[in-house]
Amino acid sequence: MVVDDHPVVTDGVRLLLRDDPAIRVVGSAADAATAVRLVGRAQPHVVLLDLRLPDAMASEIVAPLREAAPAARILVFTAYRDHAALQATLDAGVDGCLLKDAGATDLVSAVHQAAHGIPIFDPRVGERAAPRMRSRLHDTGLTQREYDVLRHAAAGRTNPEIADQLGLTRHTVTGYLRNAMRKLNARNRIELIAKAAQSGLL
Repeated sequence: MVVDDHPVVTDGVRLLLRDDPAIRVVGSAADAATAVRLVGRAQPHVVLLDLRLPDAMASEIVAPLREAAPAARILVFTAYRDHAALQATLDAGVDGCLLKDAGATDLVSAVHQAAHGIPIFDPRVGERAAPRMRSRLHDTGLTQREYDVLRHAAAGRTNPEIADQLGLTRHTVTGYLRNAMRKLNARNRIELIAKAAQSGLL
């Protein structure tokens, strides 16, 4: 679902996503009140949420949206990477942040990854969310690279696919996953992903 008060943005998102058969835009809303009502009715997997709406800032409706659709992943979709309200929105616990100049491939990839529970933060704003994630990684002992491999595994990618995505050898990917299993005390890939989710990493 797209929550944005600019029709050109909503129409543009629909246009960029329409060629992916696995993605369907189930609705749109131009204000916070309508968004909460429609999200509760449609139960979307992913919500693209504009930072500023006519009746609320994004940070103010994250909690109502989660109450309306607990399983929905919320991605802030904004043109303002330096807006003062962005930090408050990240602190509200959104699942990612994407800038509106993202290309079609980036947008489609972000929607898919968000739907699989992978946090998505544009590199240009990702450092704002970094302290919280670094704290979680420190608690588990995972390195950043082990975490990168884990995120791709959680999205259902095979080791060869992960290797291609990250520019690693298959042997290295296997090693990172083995390390992650040891650090999270998991016996297999499925248990690893489950424990990572329980730790707030996914």
